Amino acid sequence: MQNLSFVGKSTLRIDAYGKVTGATPFSGDLTLPGMLHMKILFSMHPHARVLNIDMQEASLIPGVVAIFTARDIPVNEYGLQKNDQPVLCGPGSTRVDGDLVRFVGDQVAAIVAESEEIASLARGLIKVTYEDLPILSDPVTAMAPGALVIHPELGESNICVHDKIRKGDIDQGFALADVIVEDEYKTPVQEHAYLQPEAGLAYLDDEGRITVQAGGQWTHADREQISHSLDLPLDKIRVIYPAIGGAFGGREDMSVQIVLALAAWKLKRPVRIIWTRQESIVGHGKRHAMTLKTRWGATKAGKLVAASTEIIADAGAYMYTTNKVLGNSTITSTGPYFIPNVKTDVYGVYTNNVPGAAFRGFGAPQALFMAESQMSKLAEKLSMDPVEFRRLNALRDGDTLGVGTIVPGPVSVLQVIDAAATKFDWQPGKLSASTLTKNDAFRRGKGFACGFKNVGFSFGYKENCWARIELRGISEIEEATLWHGSAEVGQGTHTVMVQMAAEATGVTVDKIKLVASDTATSNNSGSVSASRMTFMSGNAIKGAAELALKKWDKEERPAVAEFVFYAPETTPFDKETGFSKPNFAYAYVAQAVEVEVDTETGIIRILRVVSANDVGQAINPAQVEGQIEGAVVQAQGYAISENYLSKDGRVLTDQLSTYLIPTVLDIPDKVESVIVEVPDPIGPWGARGLGELPFLPLVAAITSAVHDATGVWFNEFPLTPERVLRGLGKIS
Repeated sequence: MQNLSFVGKSTLRIDAYGKVTGATPFSGDLTLPGMLHMKILFSMHPHARVLNIDMQEASLIPGVVAIFTARDIPVNEYGLQKNDQPVLCGPGSTRVDGDLVRFVGDQVAAIVAESEEIASLARGLIKVTYEDLPILSDPVTAMAPGALVIHPELGESNICVHDKIRKGDIDQGFALADVIVEDEYKTPVQEHAYLQPEAGLAYLDDEGRITVQAGGQWTHADREQISHSLDLPLDKIRVIYPAIGGAFGGREDMSVQIVLALAAWKLKRPVRIIWTRQESIVGHGKRHAMTLKTRWGATKAGKLVAASTEIIADAGAYMYTTNKVLGNSTITSTGPYFIPNVKTDVYGVYTNNVPGAAFRGFGAPQALFMAESQMSKLAEKLSMDPVEFRRLNALRDGDTLGVGTIVPGPVSVLQVIDAAATKFDWQPGKLSASTLTKNDAFRRGKGFACGFKNVGFSFGYKENCWARIELRGISEIEEATLWHGSAEVGQGTHTVMVQMAAEATGVTVDKIKLVASDTATSNNSGSVSASRMTFMSGNAIKGAAELALKKWDKEERPAVAEFVFYAPETTPFDKETGFSKPNFAYAYVAQAVEVEVDTETGIIRILRVVSANDVGQAINPAQVEGQIEGAVVQAQGYAISENYLSKDGRVLTDQLSTYLIPTVLDIPDKVESVIVEVPDPIGPWGARGLGELPFLPLVAAITSAVHDATGVWFNEFPLTPERVLRGLGKIS
């Protein structure tokens, strides 16, 4: 047991007071004297060529200062993984086919005016002439030979990603199987629905740098993309993150930053933009929809022997992070289990839909819905308890993943399974309450599912994180300053960084000053994504503190040190076999769920969720519990109510009145957080990443519980009342 002073304590969040009182400014709260206002003209055409943009009437409105189009962008392209998206679409673009719009949220013009109302009025008066092109909204159709190519400048196919796994002998594996389950699953699009829509303020700072204050997840990556598009040196661009009202992966890909920077640069005045909720839903990426066809086999003794899977994911109009998301789907498609024979093909396909983007879980929730459903169905066929079946096949230290290499240890699948089952009081075939409740229409059931996910960047990226610490005082350390590039997107990362800095330096938390989220004051610390920041920043902070303390001991005043932590190396997929060491660490989760199904209305009520998560070391246990509870509610929305609809590339559920996220009246009656701590040998104080874990297996646990209650399997969700009633045969 570690003897710790600040790590492991539920310290009050350092941003709590300002956020609770409303004193903390978010992007949409920022103002400056002489500020202008921007509105974006979206294409609202899923696929078309922009022939002409008539701005004459709009530009004559008093108070309109400027209207920017593709002609004004020096290098009209950007993208986190690939520069495949124009900043503005239209004639005069520097990019080949930059006059094409490929989804309804493509931006055509940026209007800047003295007020938001004038900018909106002018936007409505811009006349755009489009030549509509064929719309590809189904990835299966889009990947077929001979399909119209959405990005002709990139190649001759709409397939933008194809990952493979070839482990063992798949035919021989199925020959050994006594029981085989073959099925097809579909997972939907999910909207991030963060509290704060896209917003920002851009201006020239005291040193003449174009400064953009807008929510994001990686200041330095944002700066690089702005620099590229405006064809300006990096040192002419500054990115600062104010308070951020949620991200969940949705702010990895940029939205308003480049056009704001362009306007501030050209006009030499501050410019602000705030998207409406409708603009946010139409104009920014979503969780990837996927179709998953799979076949799994097991022996009568209950051992998995083979799994063959094909996944087709809708990448939408641009790459965003599809290549990395699908890499994660590939790895997690076999679940946290040892399977000796695996064949997997994962495809990402360009379409004319809203782009698929990073979203909490990053490709794992879709793959694990399939894998965990297969596990539950195999257990049923084998007449085995689903928890015992999972125990029997769980990865152990020394086992190989689907990609053929040994999973980094310690592997704690069994520990989280046991923790969840014990807390839930799981008994084979029994519920704590009767399956019949108020009357025969109400039925109760229980379900169980597991998951795992990488910590940190993968596939050969040289994963690293920077930190700087300065110790001040005379005979003893009176104050310490920590500089770091990390974003704080609401998950509490800045609080745990201060706790870790206090632990590493021996200074109390109240004496730690944090300077973060500003490219002018910090080097690159990487993205707040991939459940990486606690793990990576903690190691960087420990390294910087150790060096600073050595200088302090030598009586340097102040004692200043920088440190870059480099994680162990990873390797990319072999193109033909998938053989790789894709990640240096994983974290594990198991969940048990009890539901009540009203078989007359189709309404599902989540009575109880037990979520056991191996966090290695809980830096701040209260924040861990908050992350678990938030992820469970978000995953419940994904499973039951969030029914994103589009037709021919057009978004039909573009407001929160039609896209229904859970309210306080919808959340589970009881969420029980079980914190499992199996220290990771390279994690700071043993910590693993947490943020995405509790989201991963919940959908499969819910559908398993619904099956337990009703006898019906659901291979597609959300489980809206209509879908439930149709599955029960109550409606056609």
